[in-house]
Amino acid sequence: MPVPGTTLTSYRPLMQGANGMVVASHPSAAMAGLDILRRGGNAIDAGVAVGLALNVVHVDDCSFLGVAPTIMYLADRREVTTIDGLGVWPRAASVDYFKRNHGGLIPPGISRSLTPAAADAWITALSRFGTMTFADVSAAAADLAGNGFPMYRYLSDRLHTAFDLYNAWPTTAQVFLPNGRAPRRGEMFYQRDLAATLATLAEVEASDRGRGRQAALQAVRDYVYVGELGKKIAAYSQEQCGLISEEDMASCRVSVEPPVSVSYRGYQVYCTGPWGQGPTGPQALKILEGFDLASMGHNSAEYVHTVSQALNLAFADRERYVGDPRFVDVPIDDMLSDEYLAQRRSLIDPDRAWPGLPPAGDPRRRRAVRDGEPRSPGEAPAVSATAGDHGGGTSYFAVIDREGNVFSCTPSEGTKSGGPIIPGTGLAFSLRGYQSKVDEGHPSSVEPGKRPRLTPAPALVLREGEPVMAVGAHGGDHIPQGTVQLLLNVLEFGRDPQEAVEEPRFYSYSFPSSSSPSKYEPGMLRMEGRIPNQVTEALRKKGHVVERYPDWWEGSALYCMITRDPATGVLRGGADPRCEAYAVGY
Repeated sequence: MPVPGTTLTSYRPLMQGANGMVVASHPSAAMAGLDILRRGGNAIDAGVAVGLALNVVHVDDCSFLGVAPTIMYLADRREVTTIDGLGVWPRAASVDYFKRNHGGLIPPGISRSLTPAAADAWITALSRFGTMTFADVSAAAADLAGNGFPMYRYLSDRLHTAFDLYNAWPTTAQVFLPNGRAPRRGEMFYQRDLAATLATLAEVEASDRGRGRQAALQAVRDYVYVGELGKKIAAYSQEQCGLISEEDMASCRVSVEPPVSVSYRGYQVYCTGPWGQGPTGPQALKILEGFDLASMGHNSAEYVHTVSQALNLAFADRERYVGDPRFVDVPIDDMLSDEYLAQRRSLIDPDRAWPGLPPAGDPRRRRAVRDGEPRSPGEAPAVSATAGDHGGGTSYFAVIDREGNVFSCTPSEGTKSGGPIIPGTGLAFSLRGYQSKVDEGHPSSVEPGKRPRLTPAPALVLREGEPVMAVGAHGGDHIPQGTVQLLLNVLEFGRDPQEAVEEPRFYSYSFPSSSSPSKYEPGMLRMEGRIPNQVTEALRKKGHVVERYPDWWEGSALYCMITRDPATGVLRGGADPRCEAYAVGY
């Protein structure tokens, strides 16, 4: 109960500290990062420790061979940079391959596999920007895997619900369905082969430590990609009729790239690049900058309508233009320009929603739409829904240290995707290829060596060159939508981080999803039940198709945020109570 005379504004206390703050989608992972900070590591060291721990405790949604897109602020360089943390299609993959062998679909299972990237992302971050050893930062993960952790609600419920999926591969069932059943809450859960793999990597590092820290970390990487472990991965892929070869493993390397960014009311918002949907959130924010959102009222019908329409405009550009820039000519500077997004803003009708996906714009010519496309919802043709999958899952964490270094990361692709555990390793393939299209004309089409258009997209925010926020979300196409809402909760409505993550949220589905095949629900807007009924009715009058989620919808979980006051150094963390996310600091 709230103290008399006060107002309860959040269900968890706001975590604060001045030396370091960690938010993560599981408490044990957050504590792993905090321990590294207390031992003198920087935010990058701590971030890698958190990521590795999540690869154990949140293995259903992220894994060591999965994806780990990361955005960092490096205080000594005053620089923002990213690691894509994303694998590529093997040499044998192509649109023609899937048409010939799978009827033009990317089927469930091992044929979706990309080259493994999270391992390289962790090692690259540690080698280039960290200070500690792999053994230091992997110790907590190895302990959680080998000595176990208590099974918790989110993972237990998933294993029970998806029993058939986990039981489809004997190597997977052996780990996740011990004794032929899903573990119950409170039972100890072990991943001993994964613990052994992490211990072997630490031993490889130790054997090369005499050649120096960098050489020792390179030896760890070599073991994963060209050494014994890499050969096991390739051999099992080939044995199971997958596409990954030893040559694919040897050529795999994550990319360190500049971020994308926009300014929003004096803040510089940074996100990952157009190899994923990173630009979508910044685009929507910049469109929204032209509206007085605060005067509309938080989660009012006018506000929800305006924000969702701006997001749909950004999704339309994502669908038309965004794909791996190594293969696709993405007009990213034009897409994020003030002039172009002011034109796109003009397509938002305050009284009427677009009945489906709005038309893409013409960024190179700074025009709101391409010639011949409708300019208002009333001109738009009727559209039909399509069946498919929305996808989802993923994890999120962030770290900010005393010096202001920031590590913001959205690791993903775990065992929930339905692939096998590679025997004797405790590791699962990255099946993130399902976010590509079997369509040669699509910017996210399948091509050998190409990255799919990844949905995980972590963000961070600077003001006057100083880091002030790290923020991220899980859930496929929900990610830019939830991230934008969290940012607006703070920047427009003055919420603290814990309040910001607890506020009820809403999501549009009025665009083709990133999954393959893509689900498309024209005009659909779903919102948590705590948003008042009168808002729902007002939105329907504007043309939205509205459905309700539960008051605290678990599919809207695992959102986290850290804010930083540059003047005082005070750090404040907020973690989503819809699931097991937690914030810790000191």
